Amino acid sequence: MNRIDATFNRLREEGQSAFVAYICAGDPDLDATFRIVEAMEGWGVDIVELGVPFSDPMADGTVNQQAAERALHAGTTVAGVLDLVRRIRRQSQIPIVLYNYMNPIYTYGFSRFLLEAREAGVDGLLLLDLPPEEQDANEELRAATDLRFIRLIAPTTPEPRIASIAARAEGFIYYVSREGVTGERSDIATDLDSRLSLIRRFAKVPVVVGFGVSKPEQAGAIAAKADGVVVGSAIVRQIAALGASPDLVRKLSETVCPLVQATREAAASH
Repeated sequence: MNRIDATFNRLREEGQSAFVAYICAGDPDLDATFRIVEAMEGWGVDIVELGVPFSDPMADGTVNQQAAERALHAGTTVAGVLDLVRRIRRQSQIPIVLYNYMNPIYTYGFSRFLLEAREAGVDGLLLLDLPPEEQDANEELRAATDLRFIRLIAPTTPEPRIASIAARAEGFIYYVSREGVTGERSDIATDLDSRLSLIRRFAKVPVVVGFGVSKPEQAGAIAAKADGVVVGSAIVRQIAALGASPDLVRKLSETVCPLVQATREAAASH
């Protein structure tokens, strides 16, 4: 079974919501990313989203844009990210989703990328600029049965399109709880309950919520409602602040562990 599916099955049996952590691969370098992912599994992170750095990340806010820029300047490539996944797989089975845009994949070679991603141990792909209709029309994508293609739903997505997207969803649905780009917010969306209710009318897979989640109380509030919560910018911001510090991993735990704990406690009490 795909690691994403297995993880959500386990969490469902335990009455828990998933904590999904986003980091940009190669920020500040690939060795640091390896150490962070290794530590995150011990901190209780359920799924890791690895951003593949790209020069024009249109869905990302300033924090994640700058992380991609740092990773590119450090020499991170698509091949390097896949090598990183292979290295992680030698000692960890934590589910890995590659957060990516189409341009780097097509430049790398689409068939080659899909083959190597599966062989490296990638579990899912979140392609920010791939419309569902394009995936359906692409024979290579339809044949990639070992990978889960994660679907995005936005606050502005109308009901008929929610139904269409949910029908094609694999692994989990990523509900973008805020309009605009990634980034930290001071509160959670006021219409979250109604939007989750609408999505669940059509969803056959778990629904996780991201974009704007940065504080333990926000993570807890979402975990009590959704099947999972995604935190990215708050973690990436700490990586940027710590940089090449020898205490990078230890200090990063001070940000991630309270978020994981809040997710666990809220889901358990729901």
